[in-house]
Amino acid sequence: MDIKPTNQTPASAGGSGVVDARVVELSVVMPCLNEARTLGVCIEKALGFFAEVGVVGEVVVADNGSTDGSVGIAEGLGVRVMHVAERGYGSALSAGIAAARGRYIIMGDADGSYDFSALGPFLERLRGGDDLVMGNRFTGGIRDGAMPALHRYLGNPMLTGIGRLFFKSECGDFYCGLRGFSREGYQRMRPRSGGMEFALEMLVRATIFGLRVSEVPTTLSRDAPGRAPHLRTWRDGWRSLRFFMLFSPRWLFWYPGLVLMAAGMLVGLWLLPGPKTVGGVTLDVHTLLYAATAATLGYQSILFAVCAKVHAVNTGLHPPSRRFAWAGSRSMLEVGLVVGGLLVIGGVVIGGLAVGGWSGQGFGNLDPFSTMRLVIPSALALMMGVQTVFAGYFLGLLGMRGDL
Repeated sequence: MDIKPTNQTPASAGGSGVVDARVVELSVVMPCLNEARTLGVCIEKALGFFAEVGVVGEVVVADNGSTDGSVGIAEGLGVRVMHVAERGYGSALSAGIAAARGRYIIMGDADGSYDFSALGPFLERLRGGDDLVMGNRFTGGIRDGAMPALHRYLGNPMLTGIGRLFFKSECGDFYCGLRGFSREGYQRMRPRSGGMEFALEMLVRATIFGLRVSEVPTTLSRDAPGRAPHLRTWRDGWRSLRFFMLFSPRWLFWYPGLVLMAAGMLVGLWLLPGPKTVGGVTLDVHTLLYAATAATLGYQSILFAVCAKVHAVNTGLHPPSRRFAWAGSRSMLEVGLVVGGLLVIGGVVIGGLAVGGWSGQGFGNLDPFSTMRLVIPSALALMMGVQTVFAGYFLGLLGMRGDL
């Protein structure tokens, strides 16, 4: 893909990392932790790309405490080195991006797995107005031995599929380390994670905030021989899944809660008049009790989802939502008190009917298969009522936003 040179004079693009900060168009940020084997080659390829296409660019190495001479290699090639004391992939990238001066920024690992001389498709998409341009290794090609089979055929496709489902993303490779973005787009994404979740958060936030996201094919090569992998398969896989769940209360709480509550209520209503026999198995009040438990847990999960969504919007993790705008109102305390109070009253009335029946029997022994059909709905209404009051209080607290 051809990249047309800019009209700017690339004063030092290619031969040196020293450029005029006022005219930098592209910054290449490389996080680095003991990458002496490959860092020099990566920097030279990036500088060569600047010279080849006539773009005014810079390379910023965000060093995270290297002890193998990586810093000396970068300084010897004349590029800027940011010393980042706080350990972590996200911490290094955050510092490097903050120091970058370009209108566009491309980030990529300095382990030799990505070709920094092939940044043309990224820059073209960025110039075309895209906010985030992701590399896709599955369409660009994965060299032999570049990705473990477990990651290539199970981990990455499965986790990417979950991400696509949870966040309605069209991206086919959530974990590609080579990606570009505009400075304005980055300010809207504002990823905060200090670890490996940084890259995931960037894509997820770009998607849910409605930024323009695209993909270009990218080739993945093998790391340098003898390099210890920074990725830990099972730990990082769990961290990815945990991030997806925490960033999506809809899938963690809302949908499971709806299913659980609906199933519990339907089964409960079905068994309330009397026992039912299915395939020779009789279901009675014991099943009714479990149905009420499922309805209670489902309702609690739904309330958690609403509270989590309001908190995410208030803290800027999610964009404002019309669907949940009502939940962020300060009046939710009053709503919770009214709705919860009505449920509690209903539970008390039903419980009173049960006590009345017990009184009619002289407060003696009762048939549990009959009495529990009143006691269980009474307990369910009482629990849901109290949950509603508590949730209303918490939502009202979230809706205050520091003012009374």
